[in-house]
Amino acid sequence: MTTLNMINLAGTWSLRDASGEYACDMPIPGDAHSALLAAGLIPDPYVGRNELVVRGLADRDWMVSRTFQWEGEGEWYLDFDYLDTVAELRLNGKSLGHYQNTFRRNQVNVGRLLRRGENRVDILFTSNTRTATERAKEQPYKIPYIVQNCPIPDGNMLRKPQCHSGWDWNLAIAPFGLYGRITLNKAGLARIEHVGIRHDLESDGSATVYVSFKLECDDDRKVPIIVRFDGQETRSDVTTNYDSQFWQFSFKLEHPELWWPAGQGQQKLYDVEVEVDGQVEHQKIGLRTIKLLTDKDKEGPGSRFAFRVNGREIFAKGANWIPADALPSRATPELTEKLLLAAKNANMNMIRVWGGGFYEQDWFYDLCDKLGLMVWQDFMFSCSLYPADDNFLSEVKQEVDHQVRRLSHHACIALWCGDNELIGALTWFEESRKNRDRYLVDYDRLNRTIEEAAKSADHSINWWPSSPSSGPKNFGDAWHDDRSGDMHFWSVWHENKSFDHYRDVKPRFCSEFGFQSYPSLNVIKKFAAPEDMNIASPVMDHHQRNAGGNERIAGTMFRYFRFPMEFADFVYLSQVQQGLAMRTSIEYWRSLKPHCMGTLYWQLNDTWPVASWSGLDHGGGWKLLHYMARDFYAPVAAVAIPSKDGTSISISGINDTAQSVSTEIDLFALSVTGVRKDLGTYKISLPPDRAIEIVSLATVDIPDDALLHVATKSPDGQATTRHLAPKPYKSYAFLAPGIKLSNLSTDGALIIKLTTERPAYFVALHCDVPGHFSDAAFDLLPGEPRTVSFRPDNPDSLAEAARTLIVRDLHSATCR
Repeated sequence: MTTLNMINLAGTWSLRDASGEYACDMPIPGDAHSALLAAGLIPDPYVGRNELVVRGLADRDWMVSRTFQWEGEGEWYLDFDYLDTVAELRLNGKSLGHYQNTFRRNQVNVGRLLRRGENRVDILFTSNTRTATERAKEQPYKIPYIVQNCPIPDGNMLRKPQCHSGWDWNLAIAPFGLYGRITLNKAGLARIEHVGIRHDLESDGSATVYVSFKLECDDDRKVPIIVRFDGQETRSDVTTNYDSQFWQFSFKLEHPELWWPAGQGQQKLYDVEVEVDGQVEHQKIGLRTIKLLTDKDKEGPGSRFAFRVNGREIFAKGANWIPADALPSRATPELTEKLLLAAKNANMNMIRVWGGGFYEQDWFYDLCDKLGLMVWQDFMFSCSLYPADDNFLSEVKQEVDHQVRRLSHHACIALWCGDNELIGALTWFEESRKNRDRYLVDYDRLNRTIEEAAKSADHSINWWPSSPSSGPKNFGDAWHDDRSGDMHFWSVWHENKSFDHYRDVKPRFCSEFGFQSYPSLNVIKKFAAPEDMNIASPVMDHHQRNAGGNERIAGTMFRYFRFPMEFADFVYLSQVQQGLAMRTSIEYWRSLKPHCMGTLYWQLNDTWPVASWSGLDHGGGWKLLHYMARDFYAPVAAVAIPSKDGTSISISGINDTAQSVSTEIDLFALSVTGVRKDLGTYKISLPPDRAIEIVSLATVDIPDDALLHVATKSPDGQATTRHLAPKPYKSYAFLAPGIKLSNLSTDGALIIKLTTERPAYFVALHCDVPGHFSDAAFDLLPGEPRTVSFRPDNPDSLAEAARTLIVRDLHSATCR
């Protein structure tokens, strides 16, 4: 949108490299790699091993340019953000300055450089990779980065997304571009800077809302201000000068509607508008209180880690968020909404924005407000050591100030966390192990800068110094200490331990843990040719970025299952065991409530098609883990937890709602042939916001060829059945279940009815058409037909979906 007072410079620019080898159009906002790909100048880096072909593009210098018409008058300024990352801006050949921080908003007066008629603006991108290496050499001592994650070195020298250097789930091509706004604005007008909104919920049930903002103005004059909130309006004429640029207005609500996390209530949002000199800033806010509880245990050395929302403690259920796509141009609002909606639909109520990506665009937080997804927001530092010189810390201070002021009004923001795994990184490198004091001082300087800047921008924030952390000023091993704070628990995956090991710890809040699987078959087909359909092929190996990951997936299969029959079965079974790993951990930790008050598994989404810990495929399709997450994150559940010695199985009821819930629990053992043994029926009332043990069963009461089933029925008629295998699945002589399918097409969907003659486990449907099944990874039992729908992305694909429909289950994948 362009007006008399603003020229929007978004649109088509021209891109070229310094040597003149590459030249094409480039959309802004956007990244250069996406532009080169769209122009047919580079191969798709997601396909095969093309990443290696395009990686060197980041070693070059580039320029993007455009012209625009200007017929204005007076002073103007350029306003831009998400500039990634080492760049110089020029207007009509004159430099406007050098910029080096993706995470800052920049406003620069263009002075008298504008001329009537045609003007030209250039952005010169200096090679990120070369700059990073040069800065590393300039340090007075080595600042290590995590080499095994990052094929592109020294990314910790730059204030750009750290995962652009690689990571054990991302490709490494160091994209660059401008992903946010770039506008030319008339100066002299009063400009609104960072509208801040806070509110107090009073004891009488009313609320007072405070709207504050800073004005920037280049002269001293009267300015009309209008502030609107929920039908109320306040007008005032204020005099702008350098001593009185901060303004605050208040509004009263006698009967406010509160904002609640998903599953706990409604997400009421109120409109706020601030209008100054014709400029309007619009925000939506939710009225709520969120407090981080870290009080000491009455007995023992530990302390809590829990969130209290509107006076009620909420068990946090969710996953970690990484950038929606490795190429920023593809991380669209539509894709973001698809991913976040999938999180809510799997009964999640919290997302952790991990510290190696972006402070996300405004639309991300708007969606989280709307969907009721609380946000644990890391500051963007991850898994490395960082410089602590004055120049670096000055950039960090301005970055933090901008981001906290930009985002703090969002109802979804639950926590600001200083970094991801920087305390642990002190122990990862030879340099910091030999001279811990030097690097600890650097870390402390950085962490204090972040904390002080964050609290200066908003003194009311919930602050946590690092993740994982046992608490402020504690630099201990929070990977293996489950007594306090938040925990990252990676022993099962990285140390190749059994799933039972998840029950060896009792975290207060586990903010990272995970298990890998392969992407779904239809995703693999997008990057691998038929001859590559082998787990050990070079292409499949290239799309596995975690050292030893394939061996761990295969080794775990051998531990629990009979080996898969074909490549497609291997892919399917990898997703089954990933879901089992997460179910094992989360059901146990939820059963400890309120000792444990949160689980955020690694990770929700993928940036490109790759073997990873994600529950959603690249592009947002559901892997089997995500279907299973919808079940193990259900607000009311009954779960089976084996004892450590294997002699008994505890049945626990979990209730995350604010009301008591009456439920009926039916326990039975079912043999592989379908013979049923009843083990008891219990009608109970689950207390609000609690987990309780219902009964303990002796393992010997379950026949040797049978699995334990826990069937629950709530008063609203909802029925679910979970199973527990007391032995590894490979120990059971499963029979061909005799599954029969019948389907019909109706209203843009395929409706599939399934029946079986014998028990079938982890049943999943597949067809060669992009779309979404209503259910997967479920148990199909004799006499209990199941109906599943499939809705293709393209409604015209229904016939092909029906033609290519197949069903997989544990027996068909391992016993044919």
